[in-house]
Amino acid sequence: MTILAIGAHNDDHIIGCGGTLAKYAKEGRRVRTIVMSFGEGSHPHLKREVIVETRIKESLAADKILGGQGVVYFDLKEGKFPEQFKEKHVEKKLIDLIAREKPSMIFTHGLDDIHPDHRAVYKLIEKMVLTKKITCPVYSFDVWSLFRFRKRNLPRMVVDVTSTFNAKIKALLTHESQTAAIALLLWKIILKDWFNGLMYGYRYAEVFYRLK
Repeated sequence: MTILAIGAHNDDHIIGCGGTLAKYAKEGRRVRTIVMSFGEGSHPHLKREVIVETRIKESLAADKILGGQGVVYFDLKEGKFPEQFKEKHVEKKLIDLIAREKPSMIFTHGLDDIHPDHRAVYKLIEKMVLTKKITCPVYSFDVWSLFRFRKRNLPRMVVDVTSTFNAKIKALLTHESQTAAIALLLWKIILKDWFNGLMYGYRYAEVFYRLK
């Protein structure tokens, strides 16, 4: 069984579902990741090839920690995802990749996320679900939002990530080029996964909502 994670940037899927991906990998499932952008905009003072090389190195190290089996980059420009989706035929690429990988489950961004790139990815995947270009179950996660406010009636999936929470944090910390963002997010990740665990009877848990 293949599990596919689709994120805007190379640390998003770790924040949103890193513990779950690591758990599935430990159970013998094949975990693959698609990252839409190298995120070179975070270091405008560096040459593009330098930050791209750095981000790839970091994401591959994180992928190894989680037990993943590879990362695919679509090389989109940050802040221009809707235009880039059309220019780079992203939907067609996703259709081809999904046909090839045949995932049993997909994880991606959620509706409540305030980041425009994250919301653009959600809208694209939602469109593909509604038009039946994606037929396997798709579950959404949040990166910047602490709690889910809309569509709370959607079917949810709770995953006990107590045994893989440390791997999730370790994978996140490999992104040394993103020190400022990690400093802002680390407390939220710990609090959110702890609170989810408290709500459902685990030490740490990740909660996902299924797209219809």
